[in-house]
Amino acid sequence: MKKFLAVLMIAVTGLVAFTADTPGYKVGDIATDFKLKSVDGKMVSLANYTSAKGYIVVFTCNHCPYAKAYESRIIALDKMYASKGYPVIAISPNDPVSEPADSFDNMKKLAAEKKYTFPYTIDETQNITRAYGAKATPHVFVLQKTDKGNVVKYIGAIDDDTENVNPNHTKYVENAVNALIGGKTVETTTTKAIGCSIKWKKGA
Repeated sequence: MKKFLAVLMIAVTGLVAFTADTPGYKVGDIATDFKLKSVDGKMVSLANYTSAKGYIVVFTCNHCPYAKAYESRIIALDKMYASKGYPVIAISPNDPVSEPADSFDNMKKLAAEKKYTFPYTIDETQNITRAYGAKATPHVFVLQKTDKGNVVKYIGAIDDDTENVNPNHTKYVENAVNALIGGKTVETTTTKAIGCSIKWKKGA
């Protein structure tokens, strides 16, 4: 634990805790589609997933200690839910000029190293990050595909255990997706997303 906290102190200036009540989407809103470049060179859109029932959209990055701590859990979410109709789509929101560790080349290296099973895309204009209202990494938006569009059903953290040491932690994203798959109402729809602040382009 001490080691983890020491690593976090390195990024203390970028550490933030945001609620889902920041500008951007709220639960019940219709989320816009996007067309973002993935580390495999392909352009990724929600519309590409014709058989999907919804999506787990995760704003994350390379450099943030919190994002690093959640890498394995993001991979697990995709392995658990992609086959059930809720694939993970990861978006790096940061300006690589402001944070070189989050460059596209470094994103490709990380995805290969960790063997990501999901697309890892970059929001080069940061327009999608603004539209969704993502403020931290990681920050999750669970969407459900409906006749009206992709409805936002959950916004916030993956779970309530940033250090992944409590086996009884509350799995917010899993609970939300399980509810949707089971045709039930999502009980916890918003939580605090704890992580590093978005690195915006200068003048943005």
